[in-house]
Amino acid sequence: MLNQDQSSTKGRVAIGMSGGTDSSAAAAMLVDQGYEVIGLTAHMWKDGSRCCSLEDVERARKVCTYLGIRHYVVNAQDIFTDKIVDPFVKEYAAGRTPSPCIYCNSFVKFGFLVDRARQLNCDHLATGHYARVEQLGGKYHLFCAKDPKKDQSYFLHRLGQEQLGFILFPLADMPKPEVKAYSNERGLPIIPRGESQDLCFVEEGKLPDFVEQRDPSVVKSGEIHDQEGNVVGTHTGLHRFTVGQRGKLGIALGERMYVKRLDKENNIVEVAPRPGVMKSECTLTDIHWISGYAPAGDLHCEVRPRYRSNGSTATLQVSNGADATVVFDEPQFALTPGQAAVFYQADEVLGGGWIAEVP
Repeated sequence: MLNQDQSSTKGRVAIGMSGGTDSSAAAAMLVDQGYEVIGLTAHMWKDGSRCCSLEDVERARKVCTYLGIRHYVVNAQDIFTDKIVDPFVKEYAAGRTPSPCIYCNSFVKFGFLVDRARQLNCDHLATGHYARVEQLGGKYHLFCAKDPKKDQSYFLHRLGQEQLGFILFPLADMPKPEVKAYSNERGLPIIPRGESQDLCFVEEGKLPDFVEQRDPSVVKSGEIHDQEGNVVGTHTGLHRFTVGQRGKLGIALGERMYVKRLDKENNIVEVAPRPGVMKSECTLTDIHWISGYAPAGDLHCEVRPRYRSNGSTATLQVSNGADATVVFDEPQFALTPGQAAVFYQADEVLGGGWIAEVP
């Protein structure tokens, strides 16, 4: 165990910790840089999840003990259920595909935890996210991380000026292999658990069951149509599908078919070959601008309509600052209502909005 010399610190920083490699390495870096560091773990969901469960609390506590820093556990289950889980289920019930990680960053990790950090008289809240913040021209700007494979700026596009001015991202300029090497050299007691692409609060492969348990009304049989309107199969609920999905459709039409549209009003899943799922336009709602204000006219920039998407340059036709029509320079695969479309100029994040409709 290493004891932190708090008399030589540069300030007090709370760091959100899950016990994983990234947050643990970030905490150690801050200690090495001379900050007084406090580990902060939010217990957000039940045991067995990958979402700061009691197991994660213990993992984080071991790292904090090793680093010689204080560790606090805060109960975020109510806000997580109210702001993340319930809206997630509601969106699926409405035939949309939500992005809960974005809401979690806004309301929990950089909302609830920021409040707790301030209560502890901290100067900053840090996390193990891969993104970069800079202050330029009197404004805070959000940029992509150095490692494009780990960049998480897409999920942070709804952060505001006050949040960006309070947070630190120690891993901003480090590729993942360097973070792992640093963790090993530092001797951090981390138990690797892999990096799943599934939702942290839903058991792997059990998303439809999770939605059904919380809202049984989603179980409603309906028809699967091709793009000409022919009935080609049946389904047991729209929540079992998402736009762009290819597998597990329960149909065989002699060619690869993808979900093109979820028609909530008529309870129909529409499928089409890949060209039928390519779209060049969508409308956005509830747009958030990191600068705090919308552009005066149309904006030509890069738009990424989902995480891991390369996106495309597009023209944003902004109507009232909070709504816009996006016209892509090149057709995009599976533009999905409920997902976020995030705006970039070079490696800077300008903001983003929710995909509302796809003509």
